[in-house]
Amino acid sequence: MKGAFSDNEQLYAQHLQNKLFPDHTYSVVSGGEPLAIPDLSWEQLKHFHATHYHPSNARFFTYGDLPLDEHLKQIEDEALSRFDRTEPNTQVPPQPHWTSPREEHVTCSPDAMAPDPAKQNTLCISYLLGDITDTFEAFTLSLLSSLMISGPNSPFYKALIEPKLGTDFSSVVGYDGSTKEASFSVGLQGMAEEDMERVKQIINQTIDDIIVNGFEEERIEALLHKIEIQMKHQSTSFGLTLASYIASCWNHDGDPVHLLQISDSVSKFRQALKENPRFLQDKVQRYFKENTHRLTLSMSPNEAYLENQAKAEEEKLQQKIQSLSDSDRRDVYEKGLELLAAQSKTQDASCLPALMVSDIEPTIPITPVEMGTAGRIPVQYCEQPTNGMVYFRAMCSLNTLPEDLKIYAPLFCSVITKMGCGSLDYRQQAQQIDLKTGGMSISTQVIPDSAQLDMYEQGVLLFSSCLERNLPDMLHLWSSIFNSPHFDDEERLRVLVMMSAQELANGISYSGHMYAMTRAGRSLSPAGELHEMFGGMEQVKFMKRIAEMSDLGPVLRSLPRIKKHLLNPEGMRCAVNATPQKMSDVATRLDGFMKDIACNRKDRKVVRPHIIERQFDPSAAAGSGPSRKLISEPSFHPCQMKTFFPMPFPINFVSECVRTVPFVHEDYASLCVLARMMTAKFLHGEIREKGGAYGGGARMGGGGLFSFYSYRDPNSVQTLSAFRKGVDWARTGQFSQQDIDEAKLSVFSAVDSPVAPADKGMSRFLSGITDEMKQSHRERLFTVTDKNLQDVAGRYLGVGQRTCGVAILGPENETVKKDPSWIVK
Repeated sequence: MKGAFSDNEQLYAQHLQNKLFPDHTYSVVSGGEPLAIPDLSWEQLKHFHATHYHPSNARFFTYGDLPLDEHLKQIEDEALSRFDRTEPNTQVPPQPHWTSPREEHVTCSPDAMAPDPAKQNTLCISYLLGDITDTFEAFTLSLLSSLMISGPNSPFYKALIEPKLGTDFSSVVGYDGSTKEASFSVGLQGMAEEDMERVKQIINQTIDDIIVNGFEEERIEALLHKIEIQMKHQSTSFGLTLASYIASCWNHDGDPVHLLQISDSVSKFRQALKENPRFLQDKVQRYFKENTHRLTLSMSPNEAYLENQAKAEEEKLQQKIQSLSDSDRRDVYEKGLELLAAQSKTQDASCLPALMVSDIEPTIPITPVEMGTAGRIPVQYCEQPTNGMVYFRAMCSLNTLPEDLKIYAPLFCSVITKMGCGSLDYRQQAQQIDLKTGGMSISTQVIPDSAQLDMYEQGVLLFSSCLERNLPDMLHLWSSIFNSPHFDDEERLRVLVMMSAQELANGISYSGHMYAMTRAGRSLSPAGELHEMFGGMEQVKFMKRIAEMSDLGPVLRSLPRIKKHLLNPEGMRCAVNATPQKMSDVATRLDGFMKDIACNRKDRKVVRPHIIERQFDPSAAAGSGPSRKLISEPSFHPCQMKTFFPMPFPINFVSECVRTVPFVHEDYASLCVLARMMTAKFLHGEIREKGGAYGGGARMGGGGLFSFYSYRDPNSVQTLSAFRKGVDWARTGQFSQQDIDEAKLSVFSAVDSPVAPADKGMSRFLSGITDEMKQSHRERLFTVTDKNLQDVAGRYLGVGQRTCGVAILGPENETVKKDPSWIVK
């Protein structure tokens, strides 16, 4: 739990729930308050587990087209029949309503990466709403929440975000239906202390304004359009998403079937608005204006927060130690040895159901695609059962972008669809995007070559989706972004910069292992260097500097320059996934789109000297058609680098990356299996079970980097030692054939994971990896042996054989400070 509470956003959310529901189970930390955990006895833990983790307190969810009778029989035979029914008495009572509002204040640790170090306060007002088992009321309040806070046209966005009183909404914002009684929260983070009273007044005034003015009909339609798209979009986690959606309501004895009848709820909602035009305003009056059960919670940084926390933990530990007799101490020591022995023992997993490697299909299904052109731009058409949706992608090159502008590319991508375009200001643009599409985004891409480690493609990927009837409108929006984006509103840019910088800063404590891996791989390949610039700590620090600038004029003036290079149809390629019936119309519409944006097409000079062309259609003869233009850096020399980032939290994120081989190399499959096997059979035990980290393991990346990592780890340099022990374990063959088979099954579970219709053909489009190349990789996975695993562990990962990078994000570290081989940032 110390790891979870190192995240100030999570700490705030926990305090808010505990204080809004102070009278029963929601008033305590479900995972355990760190200072209270030592008071938990073995008997209490055992009793809680026996009571709550019991079939009598369970819900069973199945999804798919397998016969339900067989599922129910298996549940009965293998679970229910082995237990006696109990009455766990786990019903959550209603929270008694307050007769007057309350205010509370909490503290947290300062954030070194905050966009403005002087503005690190958070404040929000949270309102207790109705019981979530009233499914239509819950549906209405969820829609009402979106209308109040989502997007630049919402009342709270206009009132709180645009005056720049804070960097972003508070970490808890909007409707929360995870508890028996729902809640709604709204507020700001990244505020100055002197603005807190003003923010409270603004929230109250905004609620009054909503009651008077209501919501524009077009905004309500845009929200209902979003629901229609969500119902049509097919994701690979559809069943899990449904399970998650109904879990809270069902756990509190609500009707899960009624909850899933979303179309009925939409119809009922429309009818309610028709019968009473003030339907939503009346809800705001009841649940917000007249609601006395509301909590105002503020949080501010305290420089001594971590020190006080450590002191309290030390005092608690000393109290526990002093209360132990000599026999107690012997008992604790002996139990510790028993635990270590148990953790080191191989568990018998023979009782668990398992697949065999022989059960895996030897071949993959082929995804047919058709290659074509639209206005001389290559297009990949992939006919799929998309349920009436069209998915559009376009890859544009970064090869001509000057080096001094490259670090701005992620910022450009994040703001270009939010500044306005053509005849639309940014609010109108946001409204049209919501009304006509499932979203429009642009993101930077660094795609390593499948055959050469020092070769990569760099670009930006445009992505959007829409209902078939809205395809002309979606392409018109893209045309306006290409032809006439707005770059004249410095205040709008500042709002977007502050929100982006805050989001990046908040993400470190949540995704620190990803930042550590990106940094560790920086010096090992040219693609790794670019990954760090676009998505690593370098980008976090860059955005912090931008957010601190008093004059954003120079940044604003750089955006049109970047646009000329990035939104250039020269070197662009497109992909469309749609139904067979729609494809001819899509092709016609794309031709029109290419004509509309042709004025932006310029043959500009590339910045890097070595360009290698790869056929866009890998089956075509060399030089016979459009190509992907990759950067080659033949003079690149990987180097060892160890970097430490001091961070204001009590846990570490540790990574070590090793340069190995690309995707098509014969050893790549062995390294993939090795990574899974080391994770499950060695590193998990050493780093999580013995070391106390939240998680840890190894992974083999498509760019040829073999990465070790740990997540929310109390250790740092000791974990680096565990990585090396893992290599010795593999190199000396301390594993069984069953370990290898389990690792192969784990790799195949990822290789064979379902691909949504929207994403079919994308590895070919983005990376040039064809189904034939995937089949070759699959065949190599099947043939991996124990000798292969020992060989690659020694040849690529053994000491003296490897070129590696290391990175740690964590608290002050004396060992690192004393070691001159570390770069401390």
